[in-house]
Amino acid sequence: MGHAGAAAAAVRYLRSGTPAPVEALPRPELRCVGEDERAPVDPAEFRRVLGSFATGVTIVTAPAGPGEDTPAGFACQSFSSLSLEPPLIAFMVGRTSTTWPRIARAGVFCVNVLSAGQGELCRSFAVSGADKFSGVAYDAAPASGSPRLAGALAWIDCTVHAVHTGGDHLIVVGRVEALGTDAAEAEPLLFHRGRFR
Repeated sequence: MGHAGAAAAAVRYLRSGTPAPVEALPRPELRCVGEDERAPVDPAEFRRVLGSFATGVTIVTAPAGPGEDTPAGFACQSFSSLSLEPPLIAFMVGRTSTTWPRIARAGVFCVNVLSAGQGELCRSFAVSGADKFSGVAYDAAPASGSPRLAGALAWIDCTVHAVHTGGDHLIVVGRVEALGTDAAEAEPLLFHRGRFR
């Protein structure tokens, strides 16, 4: 099925009362930029312009694995809802992350949506190699056992559903097993132009 066929299937899906199966598009041909090719956009300019898009801030956590003393966790602003049926979310993580392999081995994770007063907590989880959970209050998320951080605005407990490549990042798709809000009246922590808002 080509792009036109996929678009027609999407229109039929939206018009019908019951969803019709939609065939997946073929995977695009992927290639890296060659060493002799100039990147089309300056990385500093890319970061500056994309920084105009305000995002929420999350901390993705996973339980400690065999032989590990502490749970895993990292600060993540590249997070999004993805699908209602089935319930899926996505987050992006750098390929060089030292925390992602621990989460991948666990096969489960919890996304903690941070509230406005948790900027310092976010900074501590953005540091590589430190004991990020020292002095941090949390309990176990119901489905995965991943740390559910106290004071977070919301939490989404997931199993790893799929992982895709995306340049220098990985796109992690999670299937939602449980979720909730713990601080419904709190304001969210936002990140805009390099600063918390």
